[in-house]
Amino acid sequence: MVPMPSSGKMRREKGKVGEREVAKINREHGFDSQRGVQYHGGADSPDVVGIPGLHLEVKRVEKLQLWPSLTQAQDDCGADEIPVVVHRPNRRPWIAVLGYEEFLEIYKDCLKFRGII
Repeated sequence: MVPMPSSGKMRREKGKVGEREVAKINREHGFDSQRGVQYHGGADSPDVVGIPGLHLEVKRVEKLQLWPSLTQAQDDCGADEIPVVVHRPNRRPWIAVLGYEEFLEIYKDCLKFRGII
C-alpha cells in the first residue's frame, strides 16, 4: 500500500489553489488581485486581496460550514469592508455568500449607478 499525503497538507494545498483561482477570476474582471497571505500574512488578512471594500474568505471545500465561515469573515474584516465567503466544491462554479443587508446595499448602489433609482 502506498502511503497517502497527510489530509491536512492536502486541504491546505487545495485552499491555496482555490485562492489562486479566485485571484485569477478577479484579475480577469479587471481587479489587481492576489492571495492575501502573500502580501499581508496576518491571521486576520483576507485570503484574496484586490477588490476594494470586500474582505474575501475563500473556502475550497466539499461541505461548506456556512455560519462559521461567515463569522470568520465578519470577525476578520475591517470596519469599512463587507465580509464575503467565496466557495466552490468540486465540479461546481464559485459562489459568493454575504449578508442580505450587505447584498441590498451593493445592489442599491448598482441600481443608482445605472440610473434606475
